[in-house]
Amino acid sequence: MFEKISQHEQVVFCNDPSTGLKAIIAIHNTTLGPALGGCRMRPYASTDEALEDVLRLSKGMTYKCIGADVDFGGGKSVIIGDPTKERTPELFRAFGQFVDSLNGRFYTGTDMGTTPDDFVHALKETNCIVGVPEAYGGSGDSSVPTAQGVLFGLQATIQTLEGTDDLSAKKYSVQGLGKVGYKVAEQLLAAGSHVYVTDINEQALKQIQQRAETLPGTVEVVQGSDIYGVDADIFIPCALGGILHDETIEQLKVKAVVGSANNQLLEDRHGIYLQQKGILYGPDYIVNAGGLIQVADELYSPNKERVLKKTKAIYNSLMEIYQQSKEREISTVEAANRYCEEKMMARARRNSFFAHNKRPKWDVRN
Repeated sequence: MFEKISQHEQVVFCNDPSTGLKAIIAIHNTTLGPALGGCRMRPYASTDEALEDVLRLSKGMTYKCIGADVDFGGGKSVIIGDPTKERTPELFRAFGQFVDSLNGRFYTGTDMGTTPDDFVHALKETNCIVGVPEAYGGSGDSSVPTAQGVLFGLQATIQTLEGTDDLSAKKYSVQGLGKVGYKVAEQLLAAGSHVYVTDINEQALKQIQQRAETLPGTVEVVQGSDIYGVDADIFIPCALGGILHDETIEQLKVKAVVGSANNQLLEDRHGIYLQQKGILYGPDYIVNAGGLIQVADELYSPNKERVLKKTKAIYNSLMEIYQQSKEREISTVEAANRYCEEKMMARARRNSFFAHNKRPKWDVRN
């Protein structure tokens, strides 16, 4: 077990038989501040599977926080259970008590299989909750800054490719018209671009077609996997992860890939494959950090204008990563990882040198 968690500071197993709660909280690294990461609920096949998931996700959050330039570390939590059958207010209140027992070392909120309303119940037991509805003091829909972050990522990518960050007069292929993908497609249409879209939700496709009639750009619906082969400038994955692999990359005709989907590369080597094909890849955990920025900022009291300003850091981070990738002749995935690791090393001493017991910037709600 200690070998499995060797890269993590702390792993907590939470068990409450009366509510049926079985959860794991993983704190990867708190060098830059308290750990921050969502809570996922899934009917994992085994405890080992749940542990592997929470360890992988919490490590990813450390890099995501550094890349987003927020003063928090990486953490994650998972609840073992079927969210369609086992979700109860009592279960989330019990989970909230376990979170509170960490005394401000870990902040959490909704993720796959959980909802903001679930954490309204957890909030009754701890203040270490983010992403609750605005009516309960939260910051609202996190898809808004996430989509805005994708747009900043697109601007940085176009600037790198063409020396301008103008989004117009380009062709984009958007995979997935959920909360984030729809907003991105809408903004690109407003900029006057041609946008190819695909989604399994027919209603979402009809909605974007109707919206396009009122905007300068044009939209074209393509079916399923055909989205990989369209003749566009930039591919924007906003749905499932693991969609970039040998077969799909071979079909791509684009100059770049920049989107909000998590874990887009099936394996890290596919980042190198994209580079070999001359396709510029915007690492997903840098591009999709807008939602993280909002929930991190929420702990200092919600402020949408401040969140927008902080989200602009995605542009600067991505520009630096592209530059390092070029100078070091490495993939953008490798460059992003090194960028985050070097940034953490550089800031580690700054966060303890002549510091008070608790730095003011960490004096968040707890």
